Amino acid sequence: MTVEETSLAIVAHDLKSPLATMRQLALGLDPASPSSVTQSQQDLITVSEQALRQVNDLVKIARLEDGLFELEPVSVPVVCDDVARELRFLYRENHKSLHPSYQTRATLAIANRELLHSIIYNFCTNALHYSDSNTSATLTVRQHQRHIRINIRDKGPALPTKIWKELQKGWLDRPTSIAMRPGSSGLGLYISTKFARHMGAKVGAIRHRDGTSFYIDLPISTQLSLF
Repeated sequence: MTVEETSLAIVAHDLKSPLATMRQLALGLDPASPSSVTQSQQDLITVSEQALRQVNDLVKIARLEDGLFELEPVSVPVVCDDVARELRFLYRENHKSLHPSYQTRATLAIANRELLHSIIYNFCTNALHYSDSNTSATLTVRQHQRHIRINIRDKGPALPTKIWKELQKGWLDRPTSIAMRPGSSGLGLYISTKFARHMGAKVGAIRHRDGTSFYIDLPISTQLSLF
């Protein structure tokens, strides 16, 4: 199988997974149980929104050079809060939690709000698979040298060395399967690195003995003085 065929297979697998989940949910609908139907409907909406988000992100990749995603000062905590609010229901339904922590006074970064939102969302949905009620996924914002670092820490299996080394350069060249972390989306990680590269930011990963941290470093926006 060629590199291109392998990449397409990974994309197809990641998009097929939510469709299979939706089919299973639809088959499990029980008209005789209104509460069951209501829950299944909510689950179907959640899964379908995730699938649509990935498709939309793929479309954005094809349009990155069209000048549609301009860079500007963006409030990092505001974007992180938006993502945490969107994912609150999904985390709660899985009996898990996402804990944001803001540890810097520098809150403005040079970025595109829409692309940054997608990156943080992808990292946090991956972390969802590797947290529980006792070990919540942690979203931390802090200053790292001359950048604002957004870090999502989970308690999952170790990140394979090959992917970790690829991320040291700040991006992935193609969608990559993460065999040791079956709940993670290699497609989502690839999308995130493409968006980060467009913004002049860097995506990376830190391997821990009990999990992995995925992060993005964004240039700090400095306010110009009139005096």
